[in-house]
Amino acid sequence: MSSPRFGPGDIDFFDRFAEVYDLVMPSARIEPLCGGFAFARRRIDRVVDLAGGTGRASDGLADAGFDPVVVDRSAGMLRRARGAGHSTVRADAETLPLRDDTVDAVVIVDALHHFPDPESGLAEASRVLRPGGVVVIQEFDPETHRGRGLAAAEGLVGFDSTFWGPAALCDRLAATGFDPRIVREGFEYVVVGRVPRS
Repeated sequence: MSSPRFGPGDIDFFDRFAEVYDLVMPSARIEPLCGGFAFARRRIDRVVDLAGGTGRASDGLADAGFDPVVVDRSAGMLRRARGAGHSTVRADAETLPLRDDTVDAVVIVDALHHFPDPESGLAEASRVLRPGGVVVIQEFDPETHRGRGLAAAEGLVGFDSTFWGPAALCDRLAATGFDPRIVREGFEYVVVGRVPRS
């Protein structure tokens, strides 16, 4: 099997294009993320923006009164996030440098499909979340017309992407031990998984 063109997680691409990334990407919608937070059974204080890149989601979360930490593997993207005033940690989604049960919410916005091992990333989110905490995931639905086009385009560019529809992602979350729910359907959908209380 050949290696991904841009390396694991397509990191080489994001390092190269970090300086112009925010010029071509729209701002993240925060309302659905906060809708996912409402599914939590604990107060949301500590938030991790996992694979958060330049901090697109963190910008809106900060405006909503949260103080998220952007975690990403791309040094170039994190440089932009720090420049925007966000706290950052350089790390792989599959091996987070965080202790068990120390985070209230994890958000993954338009990024899960880039994870080299999405199941391991979900397991790590579960590990660091406190009981009652949530992972809120915004992704692109490959079962929609626009989603099929996006998946094809990413393949042509050379991305090593894995896309799931909302029901399939909920199944993955359930298999990881989360209590899942669909927050919003459509091309850009949102699902939430809650860690059961112990």
